[in-house]
Amino acid sequence: MSHPNKKRLRRSMMFLNAQKPSLIKDPYLYGADSLMLDLEDAVAVTAKDTARFSLYQALKNVDYRGCERVVRINGLDTEYWKEDIRCCIAGGADVLRIPKTEDAKMVKAVEDAVLAAEREFERPEGSTLLMAALESAKGVMSAYEVCTSSERMIGIALSGGDYTKDLQTKITGTGVELMGARQQMIIAARAAGVQCFDTVWTDLDNLEGFRKEVMLIKDMGFDGKSIINPRQIPIVHEVFTPSMKEIIFSEKVIREIDSKRKEGIGVFTVDGKMIDIAFYDGAQRVIALAKASGVYKGEL
Repeated sequence: MSHPNKKRLRRSMMFLNAQKPSLIKDPYLYGADSLMLDLEDAVAVTAKDTARFSLYQALKNVDYRGCERVVRINGLDTEYWKEDIRCCIAGGADVLRIPKTEDAKMVKAVEDAVLAAEREFERPEGSTLLMAALESAKGVMSAYEVCTSSERMIGIALSGGDYTKDLQTKITGTGVELMGARQQMIIAARAAGVQCFDTVWTDLDNLEGFRKEVMLIKDMGFDGKSIINPRQIPIVHEVFTPSMKEIIFSEKVIREIDSKRKEGIGVFTVDGKMIDIAFYDGAQRVIALAKASGVYKGEL
């Protein structure tokens, strides 16, 4: 199964309480790449049915203007997740986020329920994608297993709060407590050919600290970051969108490699930097990201 949106642009994924119609009726106005409509932690136990009703109405009736609709369902250790899935499929959600994922069996259980719901509500089989949140030491250790557990899987996301609690530490703001999980997850995701998303930053008054963290995870290789406030979107998009300097350099690299390859030349310089064929894929990724971000005006 090959889904055209498995690797779409997902620089920002903004959490919204699915229970509140005022939050989910027009959030596409903020410009996030993906919206995370939350049925889990943001919704009280007594309001799960209300949240599902609100979510279903939004999915069926709101034009999200191309913004991806991701829904975080309740955990598999609860009584709510199966009905969450039926609601999401009936409404037409794009992606389901599985919380507290620790192994491939959990993904398979969700996958089976999704397929049954697609058949029940006559949606195309395989049209609903999945992502998994890793929130424990066991989950992080199983990252590659989770990444390769389903053809529907678009990627994995770190949930830093629960992970650090399981690690018997806390969020420090330095990133040191998350470094091992981040590194292991990005390696697993790349080995599996799926995407990888970082955890939220909760200190909304410290945008400079937020920017530094976004730059860090971008340099580590992440595809995007989970966010909780529209003010965080411009920073994430600025960091994850290639600069004009990067675009121009990548254009030169692609053209030079294409030209030198025909001449049988394997190593050469571009703007004073030593270049060989190993730089080709990276340059192409920059151009692809620039196109997806809407900033590329070239011809490659």
